[in-house]
Amino acid sequence: MGEKSVISIETVIDYIENHLDGKLELDTIAESIHYSKYHLHRLFTETVGMTIHDYVQRRQLTEAAKLLIFSHMPLIEIAFICGYESQQSFSSAFKAMYKLSPAKYRDKRNFYPLQLRFTLHRKMAAMEFTVRDIHLAEKTDISDWMNLMRLVIDGYPVMDEADYLSKLEESIAEKRALVLRDGNILIGAMVFSYSPGSIEFLGVHPQYRNHGLQKLFLDALLETYLPGQEISTTTYREQDKADTGYRDMLLQLGFAEKELLTEFGYPTQRFVLPPKKQEDKKHE
Repeated sequence: MGEKSVISIETVIDYIENHLDGKLELDTIAESIHYSKYHLHRLFTETVGMTIHDYVQRRQLTEAAKLLIFSHMPLIEIAFICGYESQQSFSSAFKAMYKLSPAKYRDKRNFYPLQLRFTLHRKMAAMEFTVRDIHLAEKTDISDWMNLMRLVIDGYPVMDEADYLSKLEESIAEKRALVLRDGNILIGAMVFSYSPGSIEFLGVHPQYRNHGLQKLFLDALLETYLPGQEISTTTYREQDKADTGYRDMLLQLGFAEKELLTEFGYPTQRFVLPPKKQEDKKHE
């Protein structure tokens, strides 16, 4: 991904942020930055790991959630402000992502974002990464880690930053937090637990999602920290519209689907990588 391409996507993100209070179509965005819509669609998806349509919808629904909690604006007005033509279409889209109707979400008085603005890096080192590049996190990593978490928040519904920060500090102190950097840029992070073996957080910077870093973190876990243990994690349930690819990623890594759960009021599913699968992976 060249610097020129990233600058183009930054321009697109700026445009989107300045027009969240209206209908945002691919044609309009492409025209505004003088790109063909086909080229822009491909470039945007490659760079941020989701389509413009998905990014716009998630950003607008996050702004809607903010208005539901921090304003007394009627639902129909919020719907129009966030680019929806009717209260019904807004409510349907909101519930698909937040798992609550707008009215019930407002009653809970607990704002959490679905998607925050993407911040991109213009210079990516063209290098291969290995397990040896993954290190235990230190306190000095916390600021960069929190910024990465905000970029990959689409994988972690019901995010409470204060609670997350407190648990992150605990994980670092207990040597259960791993990081991977590309120069000065934190591009991947993982929190795990020893007993039972589980992955509590695995985040990879959107620009690096196609570099195989998820497998690299899993290999580090299997080789050094949880050898021979069953490893579990949770993610979205099947056909959850809020999922931007996390289920597929776990399946590709060899995890198997297990029981359905509800975490923080959100429907999820547990996935498990058994020791036998781990042995198979080592011989791949």
